[in-house]
Amino acid sequence: MSPSWRKPAGALGIVGLILVWIVLVASFSAEIGSLPVLVQLLVYVFLGIIWIAPLKPLLRWMETGRWR
Repeated sequence: MSPSWRKPAGALGIVGLILVWIVLVASFSAEIGSLPVLVQLLVYVFLGIIWIAPLKPLLRWMETGRWR
């Protein structure tokens, strides 16, 4: 069985997704920083978890070659 190009491409896609997410969250840091501390905690916990949602289809594509 020959190696698939999808795994390296998917790994780069994951790194790209993380970088885009970091820039997006950092661009709102001033607004988030003006919130009360407990609200900031909730926002950052939520944003720290939600980025995982697009990974499931990407990982499925890396393994099977299909998005669904």
